Amino acid sequence: MQSTFHPADSRGLAEHGWLKSHHTFSFANYRNAERMNFGTLRVLNDDYVAPGRGFGKHRHENMEIVSIPLSGDLKHEDSMGNQTIIKQGDVQAMSAGTGVAHSEMNASADEAVEFLQIWVFPKSRNVEPTYSQITLEDGALDNNLDQIVSPHPTDRGVSVNQDAWFHLGNLSAGTELDYELKKAGNGVYAFLLEGSINLAGQHLDRRDGFGVWDVNRIDITANTDARVLLMEVPMELPG
Repeated sequence: MQSTFHPADSRGLAEHGWLKSHHTFSFANYRNAERMNFGTLRVLNDDYVAPGRGFGKHRHENMEIVSIPLSGDLKHEDSMGNQTIIKQGDVQAMSAGTGVAHSEMNASADEAVEFLQIWVFPKSRNVEPTYSQITLEDGALDNNLDQIVSPHPTDRGVSVNQDAWFHLGNLSAGTELDYELKKAGNGVYAFLLEGSINLAGQHLDRRDGFGVWDVNRIDITANTDARVLLMEVPMELPG
């Protein structure tokens, strides 16, 4: 097994008044040659957006973009004609492919929104852009790693153009789980949203990140009540 550990306080930080964003990997003005990506996982931003503010219309190409609201409501509009609200308990994915323009705005004039913005390099370039969104079932995360992202449109979760699977779980203190990787050559990047866990021998606290590869299975023990996101991605970058 090989691994890399990213403590929460080692992340890049951008503060723009209305936006506070922690960057696990190099992004915008945060540049770290040793933190460019984890395999095909390119961006993991932990964003806080003030009431009534957000990201105006901008364009993406050839990137898989997953948004996971942690609190508040996020208004999404794009050039594919989608106009939606994503909120805590929802997961959204967009395959930018040949190109799509979108905006992400805090839907509330009174409350902040917090969400994860995740980018993954695609398996195939210049595909037709697609959009998908789900609402997680009540109780689906309780002491369970629920699949929220997969490569298959008919499978559980939103779909992406990459051999990637994401799982999210709310674990009670003392819970022990195993995660078996879906595909040979993939690795898993764990991001601990809340609490404290041990994963594959590494202790993680709130907002720590830990990547493992050259492994088929990982074990997880919750030291406290915890919320964890697992992102399984190919370790080889597309040619």
